[in-house]
Amino acid sequence: MDITTAEKIYRDYRRRLRAYSHAMGVMVYDKVTAAPRGAEARVSESLDVLNEASYKLEMSKELSEAVDYLYDHRDMLDAKTRREIEVYRRDADYVRSIPEDEYIAYMSLTNEASDVWRRAKEENDFASFSPYLQKIFDTNRKFALYYKPDCDPYDTLLDFYERGLTAERCDAFFGRLKEELIPLIARVTSAEPIDDGFMHAHFPTETQRKLSDYLMGVMAIDRGRCAIGETEHPFTENFGKNDVRITTHYYEDDLTNSMYSVVHEGGHALYELGSGDEYEGTVIAGGASMAMHETISRFYENIIGRSETFCRLIFPRVRELFPNVFAGVTAEMFYRACNVSAPSLIRTAADELTYPLHIIIRYEIERDMIAGKYKADDIPEVWRRKYKEYLGVDVPDDTRGVLQDSHWSGGSVGYFPTYSLGSAYGAQIYAVVRRELDVDAAIASGSTKAINDWLGEHIFRHGAMYDPDTLFRMCTGEEFSPEYYISYLKEKYGKLYGLKD
Repeated sequence: MDITTAEKIYRDYRRRLRAYSHAMGVMVYDKVTAAPRGAEARVSESLDVLNEASYKLEMSKELSEAVDYLYDHRDMLDAKTRREIEVYRRDADYVRSIPEDEYIAYMSLTNEASDVWRRAKEENDFASFSPYLQKIFDTNRKFALYYKPDCDPYDTLLDFYERGLTAERCDAFFGRLKEELIPLIARVTSAEPIDDGFMHAHFPTETQRKLSDYLMGVMAIDRGRCAIGETEHPFTENFGKNDVRITTHYYEDDLTNSMYSVVHEGGHALYELGSGDEYEGTVIAGGASMAMHETISRFYENIIGRSETFCRLIFPRVRELFPNVFAGVTAEMFYRACNVSAPSLIRTAADELTYPLHIIIRYEIERDMIAGKYKADDIPEVWRRKYKEYLGVDVPDDTRGVLQDSHWSGGSVGYFPTYSLGSAYGAQIYAVVRRELDVDAAIASGSTKAINDWLGEHIFRHGAMYDPDTLFRMCTGEEFSPEYYISYLKEKYGKLYGLKD
């Protein structure tokens, strides 16, 4: 074999694997946004067939030999191809470590578990989901040990979503957040409350859809390449930089839930849409890691989307769409209402200040589940205890407790810490953006395009060409520090709630 032959084999297999991935992704997106409930079994059956075919293609001897040859001769490759092979082989080695029958069975398990989770959430029936959850955790632990038998399995799982992340690093990061934020949350909770009653009136779904379209316009999202759908749990699906799909969920008694869901998912979309053209169709297209992806989504949702300038920009359109609700409400009142902080039950609706505690709870539960300290049947009680301890709230049912998130049902164990890491990364990146760009003036101009362009130049265009730590240093010029995030929250909420040092 030679370089030219090996690369041709690799490209040909990748083209076919992309087609399988595209087909399965569209089927999953359709299942959770548009397909009738009765379609679940047929879709799951089709996904099982496609997953098995894709697995056999990816594990073919011809492809493995070509990839191994290219990896062994990577010094002879150009930088982009070398990075592709390194990333692809790293992921393929994980799949190779798992027996075929077990891998295919796990794909089938997560397909079915996602459907069971959705019904369980609707019916407050954790017992029906618990056996699936136990199997998912057990299988993740087993697969992690197949791949790296000498490593802590939870460290291996964390590394899938953020290269180099470990439980030790998470413990230090979350320990620092708890040290600073729990007392701050207590002070905010004791302060004079901010009136946000008008944000919980009646907001017809059809009118909220118009607001979503407006927000995507303000974010300068190319609607020719990005669509929006509706689902139980919002997410973003990327089929390539010319086909990105975001989703939201509308609540007619809560405006901010979908409003900021659209801004959050819109951040994910901007990252994917901004990936370099030269990476399109490769394994290094899109984001550098899940934490870097959450950096961008949380950056737009909170640092930009909940800023006073952004709230003042969108308020006239909000008032125009809901004139009866916002009669007598000022832009200042709207801004403050968008930033109300109070301990709550639902992560996706949590305010910027209390949000990290929601993540810490999930992190601690999944860490201890992988360590064997709990069984799935124990999680509801552990969940209730931690919500009472960390946030002071009582969890009335499992629908608003352990069943609220879709991540575990899809097998995403180790994902949750990326949300808070992303929030902290974003605060540090924001400090750099402000030195180089008048952020308020950029927003006041009517769109976030100037901010998009800055992030596009420093982050988006690089795709996954670099590991996240490297990309972060390239962007900020320094190592990550949670102190930027802590300072940002203290300053913002201290001002909002009139706290004195």
